[in-house]
Amino acid sequence: MSKPKIATTWLEACAGCHMSFLDIDEKIVDLLAQVELTSTPITDIKEIPEVEVGVISGALGNEEEAHIARKMREKCKILIAWGDCAVFGGINCLRNFMEKDAVLQEAYTNTVSTVNPEGIIPGEELPKLLHHAIPIDHQVKVDVYVPGCPPDPETILYVFQEILQGRIPKVPVDMMRYD
Repeated sequence: MSKPKIATTWLEACAGCHMSFLDIDEKIVDLLAQVELTSTPITDIKEIPEVEVGVISGALGNEEEAHIARKMREKCKILIAWGDCAVFGGINCLRNFMEKDAVLQEAYTNTVSTVNPEGIIPGEELPKLLHHAIPIDHQVKVDVYVPGCPPDPETILYVFQEILQGRIPKVPVDMMRYD
């Protein structure tokens, strides 16, 4: 029997939740022998492969990310919203309380940067922002929600053990963590 394939991606968010997939602890090592990771936090894929499980962390903040979420849903049999931002918008939705131009002004002009010392707001190369940052399920159907910032290692282990047993897990209330 072939191993289930897993693809991961992260969107508008800090990379912490996405990277939690790499550092949970030695318990995940046994699971890794049972799956094939086609993309991970340390790979940079441009095309989303056909897989059994897709993991998305981060909220949707622009049209490009909405496109990625739709492609993940299309290519994945099971789609997991991973981390608080993916599940309910988290910190990314704080920008929803400001006008788009004010957000760009704060990010590019009012913030000290060695990458952009002139404080120039990018033009065409900046993806078109959605009116509001939104959680994944506002764009596509999500099968499994894994909250936490980052998700708890025991919850991650539980979710993948259930999937390997052929079940779509619903994370028990006592394993839910909202940070």
